[in-house]
Amino acid sequence: MPSLFPDPAASSAPLDALPAMPALSEAERRFSRLPKPLRTLEAAPASLKSYLALGALLEKTSLSSEEQQVVLLSVSRESRCAVCMGAHGLLADMMDLPTDMTEALREGGRLPDQRLESLRQFTAALAKAHGHIDEAAVAALEQAGYDRQQVLEVILGIGMKTLARYSDQIPGTDGQPWPAACLAC
Repeated sequence: MPSLFPDPAASSAPLDALPAMPALSEAERRFSRLPKPLRTLEAAPASLKSYLALGALLEKTSLSSEEQQVVLLSVSRESRCAVCMGAHGLLADMMDLPTDMTEALREGGRLPDQRLESLRQFTAALAKAHGHIDEAAVAALEQAGYDRQQVLEVILGIGMKTLARYSDQIPGTDGQPWPAACLAC
């Protein structure tokens, strides 16, 4: 039986997706190939545009680039998304994040910086609990110096990764594996 999701290695984006093409070209340039979740999302222009818009919005939050990667890698690890771990691990390396920090995020280990460790723990707990978090978890994040705005910005990052992970997990979307070197997490 033919798959509803043909091999995403060959672009078959509907015309509605064309406005997103510059962002796709940029992603392809950065990674030397178009990441699988983006190829998969091409089939639904609104979903593709949403994912790209969420990424652009996350970059404009009060979270630093380093904090954004802590959020994205933490939720990717919690959701067991190897493709997301590979992509964000590669981005962290490209951003020159300390190797010990990237390795800890890949392995779910403690971060050497206590503030970032609080962010990692909160993000993982929030993703694992599907949003049902207790006051103590929020208080611990606030004690680390984060505020209500940043709690909501973490949720933005989780939403972005949820869209990528769900589209990556649908049977029949496994046509373009990520390079094995990126999956060593």
